[in-house]
Amino acid sequence: MRRLDGRVALVSGAGNGLGRAVAKALATEGAHVHVAEIDPVAAARVADEIAAEGGAATGHAVDVTLGQDIIAVLRSVEVAHGKLDILVNNAGLNVRADFRHLSEADWSKVREVNLDGVVRFAREGFELLRRSGNASIVNVASILGDHGMRQLVAYSTTKGAVIALTKGLAVEYAGFGIRVNAICPGFIETALTARALKIPALSKALIDKTPMRRFGRPEEIAAAAVFLASDEASFVTGATLAVDGGMTAQL
Repeated sequence: MRRLDGRVALVSGAGNGLGRAVAKALATEGAHVHVAEIDPVAAARVADEIAAEGGAATGHAVDVTLGQDIIAVLRSVEVAHGKLDILVNNAGLNVRADFRHLSEADWSKVREVNLDGVVRFAREGFELLRRSGNASIVNVASILGDHGMRQLVAYSTTKGAVIALTKGLAVEYAGFGIRVNAICPGFIETALTARALKIPALSKALIDKTPMRRFGRPEEIAAAAVFLASDEASFVTGATLAVDGGMTAQL
């Protein structure tokens, strides 16, 4: 029997990279996955990939900065299933800039996606998650939520807030049968990091700071998400799981 048979999952930012890997891994373990992605073509593509591999998925066009989009996709889940067992808040973006030059528009954009989107899904999805009786929220934060890096202050700030939000919600939601945890990826090979990781000096510096001497793969983040979503993590809530090849341990 698969670990997530009969469960309903929603993954934001699931059209590419980490989100795509998480969506496919949850489906492989038996969940019906609602693929939420701002690009409707990407959402449909991932849903089709899951179906082609024998899984169940539904694609949705969702902009996490728009409350009406979040409410709409949650209503779709309610109509189809009447509950939500797994919510993975993965949608995120980064704007690289020295903080003193960061525009108000860029700051708002990073905050609205990385933090406000997580807040909205956790708040508006509460009733559906409560109906599960055994629900799991997995927030994708970052090791930079606890560590600083030049030109990534806005990103780090929002991811640090996601870690704090995770702990607060874990306490508040525990009595309703909802566990809340965060994954803190290190440097993973995705489209979001591709340009930076192709700079030889930067790539070498990051590898040198990683005891395992390599970058991570999206599938390794997905495996952590499946664990936190499953009954194997039934007594785990309020945790932040670093999946970073030992980088934060060395730092």
